[in-house]
Amino acid sequence: MRYLHLFFISFLTISSSFSQLKALVGGTLIDGFGSTPIKNSIIIIEGDRIKAIGQVGTLEIPKGSEIISTEGMSVMPGLWDMHVHLMINGHADYAYWDKTYPPLFEEVIMPASAHQLLMAGVTSARDLGGPLKESLSVRDRIAKGEIPGPTLYVSGPFIQKKPYPGTEAFRWGVANEKEAREKVSRLAKAGVDCIKLIDQDQMSQNVVNAIVDEAHKNDLTVVAHGHRPEEIRKGLLAGVDCFEHTGLSSSPEYPVDVMEMIKERTAQMNLGPLYWTPTVEGLYNYEYVRDNQEKLDNPEWHLGLPDTVVSDIKNSFQHPDRLPYFQLTPIRKPTLERKVNQLKDAGVVLLIGTDSGIPMKFHIQSTWNELDVWVNEFGFDPMYTIRAATYWPAKIMGVEKEYGTISEGKYADIIAIKGDVLRYISLLQEVDMVIKHGERVK
Repeated sequence: MRYLHLFFISFLTISSSFSQLKALVGGTLIDGFGSTPIKNSIIIIEGDRIKAIGQVGTLEIPKGSEIISTEGMSVMPGLWDMHVHLMINGHADYAYWDKTYPPLFEEVIMPASAHQLLMAGVTSARDLGGPLKESLSVRDRIAKGEIPGPTLYVSGPFIQKKPYPGTEAFRWGVANEKEAREKVSRLAKAGVDCIKLIDQDQMSQNVVNAIVDEAHKNDLTVVAHGHRPEEIRKGLLAGVDCFEHTGLSSSPEYPVDVMEMIKERTAQMNLGPLYWTPTVEGLYNYEYVRDNQEKLDNPEWHLGLPDTVVSDIKNSFQHPDRLPYFQLTPIRKPTLERKVNQLKDAGVVLLIGTDSGIPMKFHIQSTWNELDVWVNEFGFDPMYTIRAATYWPAKIMGVEKEYGTISEGKYADIIAIKGDVLRYISLLQEVDMVIKHGERVK
């Protein structure tokens, strides 16, 4: 009986091991490193990790594996979106939203945003600007598997000179160097993943320096707005790691002195890359969305939101053509391609990020649009663009040994799409399969 008992335990152990094995078979693998895609690929997943990669006919599939066909599909790392706002969901009136919905942020709004991102194939995301407690709570509950969503990297509150009235819960003002260091240290001790700095052109250079220095002492990257030339100048002098956006103005290009500073920074290889998240799709596509409102009627963005909240969001953009947020967009739009190419040509590493959550931009729809604009409007190489949404985000966040590419030993964060995404990048608008940490969630 004792031997029978041991045999039964051994059998259960083997069965459990087999049940954790999956084999993705037949698809074209785009691994995130930028090399030639692997046709007829096989990816073996054991538990939450990638065990082996090969091709049909050369890699043996372990017995008992769950076979998942990816024939006719592009298979690639899960996407990253490096600029999302989980606390907003497309509502067009920020002042009203900030006053009305904070009580729902932690349990309703932010979890809904996270779930939508995951269903869009975004398996990792950087949330830039949100209330501290709620941001950490949602991040950690996702990590524990309590709620669905991408692996999150959160900044908590914005750091700026003075918060806008009514936003003190998620915008922290700093008046001097001492306060700057204290608040960055407080965020670091709370466990944020990066620091979000805005309006630094309104601060003294010493205060900006203190913010960046304190963050770096705590092994945190600093993500800063790059809307205005002086924001960029002060950020570069302080050693900011990553800039966001391509500017609020209708200036046709970045000033010469700013570009010289950027080129000087990218030439300093010992400092590593200078990163930039342009977030162009919201502005670039505004006029199309305004005139073709099918996406506003698409119920996919309702996922996780109560009907009352959905109705409130809908009512906020009954007249998309009248929204103050976008009135300068027709003037700014023609400058976006030139500015992004200036950055690219200067050696900046560009990252995919969307500002998802801004008016009429929903988490379940935004990310693929950014890739689409880069490829089909700006003419960027599709592989370059995919790496900006996979390899490079993992690199700046310091997790490239665990995420960002499909390679042995890394977490199995994988998406699959019917068709050839290198020829038709817009196929990403309908991700057919999403695997996060080895678990198929879509």
